[in-house]
Amino acid sequence: MPERTDLLDLARLGLTSGEGRRLDPHVGVAPLDYGGSAYAVEPELMPVRLDISRTTGNGWALRLRFDAKLDGPCMRCLENATPTFAVDSYEVHQPGSGDAEMISPYMGDELDLAAWARDALALALPAQITCRPDCAGLCPKCGANLNDDPDHAHEAEPDPRWAKLSELKFD
Repeated sequence: MPERTDLLDLARLGLTSGEGRRLDPHVGVAPLDYGGSAYAVEPELMPVRLDISRTTGNGWALRLRFDAKLDGPCMRCLENATPTFAVDSYEVHQPGSGDAEMISPYMGDELDLAAWARDALALALPAQITCRPDCAGLCPKCGANLNDDPDHAHEAEPDPRWAKLSELKFD
């Protein structure tokens, strides 16, 4: 089983300005709560590709890439959904630049790969997680799954403006 690397000490790489390295660590990504539902992230120990470059002024340019599969309810029909998402995230850490956007929130004494991977995955998600792209969802009247019966329909209710006419009796 591969070794889990949730925190990475970049100083131990010994990179000098202009040098770079590609690493393939395995990171644990915690389950996500998204849209009021819980989603498990698979695999539990995520293989990631990490490109690291040392910049001038003791800074870092970082790129994180991986594919993750979520397992949880479809937001339209509530059946099980297991979509896969490609994640490609960049971070720049340039301490002393005076620009708050050039300071990565994942850098401290070590690079927090687990937090970065989880946040990058959350940002890569669409507005709705569905079981398939053309999921029809549930009937708003009775809750029937419209994927199982695409011709599902209900009789239209009469227009309330004409309701008094139904009280007329003809002999």
